[in-house]
Amino acid sequence: MEATLFFQYLLYILCSILLVVLIILGVKLINVIDKVNVIADNVNTKLNSLNRVFSVIDLTTDKLSLLSDKVIDVVTMALRKLNIFNRKRKRDEEEYE
Repeated sequence: MEATLFFQYLLYILCSILLVVLIILGVKLINVIDKVNVIADNVNTKLNSLNRVFSVIDLTTDKLSLLSDKVIDVVTMALRKLNIFNRKRKRDEEEYE
């Protein structure tokens, strides 16, 4: 009877210690989660500022691409016209021979 009573008290003491340890770990886990949330908010703020920079860069590259396409179109049209005139001159020269 004394052995069972001893083991009951030992079990109660060990369960109490386990409960205290779990409460301490839970509090530390809450603190860690709060720190992670602060870091995540900081990263999110920095990413939003970078998104603005990247959108400006994207807009600039789109405009430069459009401009270079227009310049290339003008140059190719000019070269085509010169090439057509050269072909007509060659055909005319061949017909006269």
